[in-house]
Amino acid sequence: MLLGFLAALLAFVTLLTGCSSASQGGTAASEGSQRVVKTEKGDVSIPVKPERVVLLNFALAGYLYDLGAPVKAMTPEFTDAKDPQFAEFWKADAEKAGTSFLPWGSSGFDLEAILAAKPDLIIAGGMGFPYAQASDVYQQLTDIAPTVMVNKKYTTWQEQLKFLATDVFGQPDLYQHHLDAYQKRKQEVKAAITLPPGPVSYLSITADAKPYVLMEDQGLPIELQELGFKPAPLYQQYKFEPYTKGGDMFKLSPEQITKYLTMPTVFVMGFNRDTFKLDELKAKSPYSKLPAVTANRMYQLPYWVVRGDYDESMALLDQLQKYFS
Repeated sequence: MLLGFLAALLAFVTLLTGCSSASQGGTAASEGSQRVVKTEKGDVSIPVKPERVVLLNFALAGYLYDLGAPVKAMTPEFTDAKDPQFAEFWKADAEKAGTSFLPWGSSGFDLEAILAAKPDLIIAGGMGFPYAQASDVYQQLTDIAPTVMVNKKYTTWQEQLKFLATDVFGQPDLYQHHLDAYQKRKQEVKAAITLPPGPVSYLSITADAKPYVLMEDQGLPIELQELGFKPAPLYQQYKFEPYTKGGDMFKLSPEQITKYLTMPTVFVMGFNRDTFKLDELKAKSPYSKLPAVTANRMYQLPYWVVRGDYDESMALLDQLQKYFS
């Protein structure tokens, strides 16, 4: 498989070289058609108007469709997906763009499939597992096409969208429009709700019932802190290790659940999909013993809020207003 990939890559590079040689002026002909983006991997020269974008993080897709990027192929929401689906918020955009799904396994990206998509720009990185995998094969990705890594330190939709809209696609006005709309809606919700007792923790349950806690210094806990939901400092206080390099959550054993989840309020959600029914979860040990459960303050959120984009964050505000107003 590796030999086949290398042969295909050589043929693809030869084709691009031939096309470049045939053009009059070479570099001069491309003047004004490239943009240099500063990333953690260094400066990357990318097309100002890419025609075939490959995306290696499902969680970033909403931004790219809002920006009008021609996403031709992308990885699914989770690895080894047998029937991957587009998110409800941008399904129509993906279908209009003719986006297809790339195969994606837990062992890494399918480089041959990425090459076959013939990208002129690859967007990778972001939070969690996709960042670690892209970082491991960054050089191979750049051999296929210019690759922009979204820094894993950008843990809110605002940071991610600002980078993509301003630095990568040159559309700062779209970022500001989204930011203004979100801030307005957030203030409306903040004024309308009554906060539950704090601090709060955020629990994510996988398909095989394994519990993970969102780290309080990034992502969803930071977003909701601005509404007044103070996160419990479990990660910082007890020095848990992220579940993977660049990860945004840590794993708990069944024995640790009752030891550490002693806060009065807990938000719980599935991991990458709906993985449980709340009433059934609360009835099971050890969850049934949690203070948040006995006080009826365990609240279920949609799975997609874990790494929510702009559209998902707006929908979350609606959900919080329903719970607490």
